[in-house]
Amino acid sequence: MKRWNFRGLRATHGVSIRHRSHGSTGGRQDPGRVFKNKKMAGHMGQRQVTTLNLQVAAVDTENNVLMLKGAVPGSKGSYVLVRDCIKNKRAKVVQAPKADKKAGKAA
Repeated sequence: MKRWNFRGLRATHGVSIRHRSHGSTGGRQDPGRVFKNKKMAGHMGQRQVTTLNLQVAAVDTENNVLMLKGAVPGSKGSYVLVRDCIKNKRAKVVQAPKADKKAGKAA
């Protein structure tokens, strides 16, 4: 329900136990299958998020507290992995393809 904003089924009129289900999955004999990308139940959330360019505002060693400046992902009281922000540098110069000496054409 939360994943796809489904309303759910009624609380009465013959519906029992299935109030939070999505309802029907498709047609009957025609098309005789469930279409691709049908919105169905599944796991939502708990993804790992990386936030770049946060600054360390202060460090309190007595209380084991690290204060960061900026938006820190996650809920209150959750664990956060803090690491250095060094990334792999890309090559600045892109080399042109070398010409083939025998054929006189670019490779």
